[in-house]
Amino acid sequence: MKPLGITMGDSSGVGPEILLKAAQAGELDGPFVVYGDRAVIEECARRLHLEPLPESSIVDHGLMTAVDLTPGRINAKSGAAARAYVVSAARAALAGEIAGMVTLPMNKEATQLTDPSFTGHTELIGEVCGAADVTIMLASQRLIVTHVSTHCSLREAIDRCRKPRILKIIELTCAAVKKLNPAARVAVAGLNPHAGENGLFGREEIEQIRPAVLAAQERGWPVAGPFPPDTLFYLAVQRNQYDAVVCMYHDQGHIPSKLL
Repeated sequence: MKPLGITMGDSSGVGPEILLKAAQAGELDGPFVVYGDRAVIEECARRLHLEPLPESSIVDHGLMTAVDLTPGRINAKSGAAARAYVVSAARAALAGEIAGMVTLPMNKEATQLTDPSFTGHTELIGEVCGAADVTIMLASQRLIVTHVSTHCSLREAIDRCRKPRILKIIELTCAAVKKLNPAARVAVAGLNPHAGENGLFGREEIEQIRPAVLAAQERGWPVAGPFPPDTLFYLAVQRNQYDAVVCMYHDQGHIPSKLL
């Protein structure tokens, strides 16, 4: 069985602690390898009075030493190292060396000190994979959500709600959920309160979102909408009417997902 690849995350944050505690609690019950820095993991284990990981389970990048460890503080070196761990794990996954990736938290502010273009794991992994179009998909047994925009201001998120982008995310969503459930039903959330209520509270639904949904339906994709977001998640989760929801911005999808 191929191992899972676990990226250590930013050493100034909770990543190493989560990793060490999960290992000591026996929660990592399958084969795994850690992409990180052995010196940092050993130092964190010493400070936290936890068992260190076996050396054989660590892909040691040699980017940071115990002296570089600054818990709770923004550190450009740890931000750059966290980025490098993700790139290495992604390349290993593409090469078939690992079965999948588990990524521990990064600090966007720290990573942007050496990579100003960095916005998150999703975009970075997409870049490594050579994928021009990517989106975050949060998946659980009860709900799947994807996002038209993620790590940007709300003002920019509104500006990104355009038919071509919405249609692309619908396409990516339908393709992904079909692999999990061939009969999956996809719903599209509106942007404005009450999905705009026929233009009373905004025209994005009329001018951008609905045309994207209609274009998707013409292609035979199992999609409906746009629906008012304040009731859509109830219909999806409590009434089991939809399996996945395409959301217009970060918090629209993340908040209901994290409440489940």
